[in-house]
Amino acid sequence: MFPKYSFVIPIYNEEESLAELYRRIGAVMERMDGSVELILINDGSRDRSLQIIRELHQKDSRICYLSFARNFGHQIAVTAGVNFARGQVVVILDGDLQDPPELILDMVEQWRLGYQVVYAQRTQRRQESWLKRMPAYLYYRILRHLADVDIPIDTGDFCLMDRCVVDILNKMPERNRYIRGLRAWIGFRQTAVKFDRDPRFAGDVKYTFAKSLGLALNGLVSFSKVPLRLSTYVGLFAAVVSIIMALLVLYWRIFYPHSVLTGLATILMAIFFLGAVQLVSIGILGEYIGRIYEEVKGRPLYTLAEVAGFDNNHHS
Repeated sequence: MFPKYSFVIPIYNEEESLAELYRRIGAVMERMDGSVELILINDGSRDRSLQIIRELHQKDSRICYLSFARNFGHQIAVTAGVNFARGQVVVILDGDLQDPPELILDMVEQWRLGYQVVYAQRTQRRQESWLKRMPAYLYYRILRHLADVDIPIDTGDFCLMDRCVVDILNKMPERNRYIRGLRAWIGFRQTAVKFDRDPRFAGDVKYTFAKSLGLALNGLVSFSKVPLRLSTYVGLFAAVVSIIMALLVLYWRIFYPHSVLTGLATILMAIFFLGAVQLVSIGILGEYIGRIYEEVKGRPLYTLAEVAGFDNNHHS
């Protein structure tokens, strides 16, 4: 018999947090009203995470795990876990305990009320500097304004999804995964459970600024065509400015032939401005073309080095 609930947790260098994670998630599993499987995805960890996961699997038969052949990234790890999840209800959360496992019980209550997607919405980020909070605050609001679908603000991948949503998500073929956007695109009845985000339990932050920026760009490009339109608008604006500048230079050349405004500085300013517009537009096009390139290659999303705890006839 398949379990009723599947908890999906990506793991990357979390050896210091795994024992506490298991303690807290185990307490939640004991309070569930049905059988639970805990799916841990080792995303190419370089510490003892995989060894600890193996030990937990030997200790608790409810624990299943996948181990990637290399690091494929957080979104792909979540995708793999959802691919293998067998429960009627699938819950995604991070392994650093910033997503409190105890909130799962509140999510399940909302699911029982008829919601197919229940996402956790952050009300505040404890012990995070304003340098990190402010960009995140602005990004979510800009994305919601520009995206083609309504992506809730201040939400991450921490969520509960009904099997009907999971089945559709598993059929979606795109390779540049942005789970919270895909979740919103699928639709169905969705609601939020609010919480205060805790700091990491232990260890260093795994999502660096570069990774966060990459995920942000991926979300914007994957769910909005506005950047393409923006490059067109900027190009038209540059063309109008260029025409005005040409007329002004001609005017100054005729009526003020000795003016410094008709010299080399004006020409250089125009060249730099048009060059910047062209480079920005090419960069935006490159982001979209790069995603087309990734899609047409058709490579697997991930490769598995080790799988344990699943039925033999189960595959992704």
